[in-house]
Order: sequence, then structure tokens, then C-alpha cells
Amino acid sequence: MRLMLAPMEGVVDHTMRELITSLGELDRCVTEFVRVSERLLPPRVFYRLCPELHNNGRTASGVPVYLQLLGGQPNVVAENAARAAELGAPGIDLNFGCPAKTVNKSDGGSIILRQPERVATITAAVRRAVPEAVPVTVKTRLGYEHHEQFLDIIRGIADAGATEITVHARTKRHGYRPPAYWEEIARAREVVSLPLIANGEIWSAEDALRCREVSGCDDLMLGRGALCRPDLPRLVRASAAGASMPALAWPEVLELLMRYFRLTLMHYDAGYAGNPIKQWLVYLRTYYPQAALLFESIKRLRDADEIGAGLRREMADHGCRLEAA
Repeated sequence: MRLMLAPMEGVVDHTMRELITSLGELDRCVTEFVRVSERLLPPRVFYRLCPELHNNGRTASGVPVYLQLLGGQPNVVAENAARAAELGAPGIDLNFGCPAKTVNKSDGGSIILRQPERVATITAAVRRAVPEAVPVTVKTRLGYEHHEQFLDIIRGIADAGATEITVHARTKRHGYRPPAYWEEIARAREVVSLPLIANGEIWSAEDALRCREVSGCDDLMLGRGALCRPDLPRLVRASAAGASMPALAWPEVLELLMRYFRLTLMHYDAGYAGNPIKQWLVYLRTYYPQAALLFESIKRLRDADEIGAGLRREMADHGCRLEAA
């Protein structure tokens, strides 16, 4: 079984990738999408969204980071894929799943699923443009408005030479509303032989087990669940091995929050560094009630020193090792 961390625009940047992969049990990450529309982008754009390129395309923990491209013009996407490979990306991922209206209006993401032949054409162009040793993976949904063309989409991607496909088991119309239709992935496995990775509504080790049973997939991509429970990859891995593992306690999560805060201060302006912490707390409060209280206490703070002080107070209140702060 392989476990991947999903690309989430505006959420899973290189600092979050570094933090989550440091906890172990992830086999791959994918960057936020690099939007390509009209031209070959300069190297600085790729380095900004994927600083791991300076580390052989891996996080500090050694986890490979595939670079994701989003665009609707085959030649432009292919040209930028070739550049990403030249810069050291260990793999190229193509985004046909983003449901955002602004992205779809600019001919990117899930809007292309309306025309399965375009999905295949873009995939084939990228496959031809990058060295054979560089994997070309695709992230897709079941379709745009409906899933009647899903198998055509999957066949086209496979015939175009993709290495594997991650399926977010919802249509664009479904957005992120439950449920995820894992059974549709099982249908796709009957018509293609390349590996399929299941994605969508995996919030717990129990969800992961059900997803694998229903979809028939060995491999999973974890998205929002890994933000709500940063140890989810470890819990899933342990459960798959027939073992049990205690979830992270709130004091342990607090130490992760402080590490994350420090990472953001290292890489971003101090005036921005508090925003990712607040955003992550919104996810964490799904499983940790204390996160909601901490969020309320710092949500109006703008100064990085004040936010850091708020985190340290919370750590002291819960008996955390203050040297970690």
C-alpha cells in the first residue's frame, strides 16, 4: 500500500509538506498546481511553488514531490512539463480535477473533463515531452456534471501513456460534498491495467479500509483528512498491518503547530505567518475541540510575536515542553 498527500491549493505548500512528511508513512506529495496557459514559465516560478527542487525534488524527510501542472493547451502544458523535468521534478502530475470556477473559466481543471479526448491529448503531449524515466500521473474526478463519460476519460488517459491515475471519486458538480463514490473506481479498474489511486472522504483508518475494499485500490491519496488528523498516514498504515496506534494527543499537536509556525516565519513575511496557523486550526478543530478554542483566542491577532505568544501560552497550559517553543 502506498499513501500520498493530496495537492490542496492554498493549504499544502512546501512548509506543510515538510511538516506532514516528517511524521512518516507518506510515499509521495504533489505540489499545488502551477497554472500554465500561454507560455513557457521561467524557472523561478517552479522553484517558488516547489522549493524541494533544490533538494532533488524531495522534502527534508526524503519524500518525493511531484510537480502538478494545470492548463488546457497541450503544447504549452507539455513545454512546461519538460522544463519541470529538467529542473529535477521526480514526476509530473496533471490536474483535471480542480472544481474552482475561476480555474474552470480559464480552461483549466475539471472543465476539461467535458471533453475526454482533450484530457487524453494533453496527457499524451506531456508523456512525449518528458523523459521516459519521469512518471506522468493524472488526477481526475469522475466527470464534470455527471460520470457517464468516466470510463472514456480513464481509457483515454491510459492509452495516452500515463503512469498512474488518482481518482477523486466525485464529479465537479459534487464539489467536496459527501459521499465519495468509491465504487466507480472499481468499475475503472476493470477497463485499465495501470495503477489507480483512490481519493475522497478518507477521514480515518476505518474510512481507508472501506475505501480499499470498495474501490479495490491498494493505494490511497489523503487530503483534508491528513490536515484534520496529521497522523492519519500513520494510523492508516498501522491499521492496514493489523495493528493499532494511539492518535496524537492535543499537546503533541500543539508542538506540531509551533513547528509549523516557525517554518512559516522562515519562509514568509512575518505579517503573513499567522494566516497558515489559523487556517490549519480550522481543519484541526474537526477532531480536536481545543483547536477551536485556540483559534478563537488568536483569530484577530495580526502580529507574529503575539500569535507566537498565544501558542506558547496554550502549550504551557497543556504541559508541553516549552523548549519546543
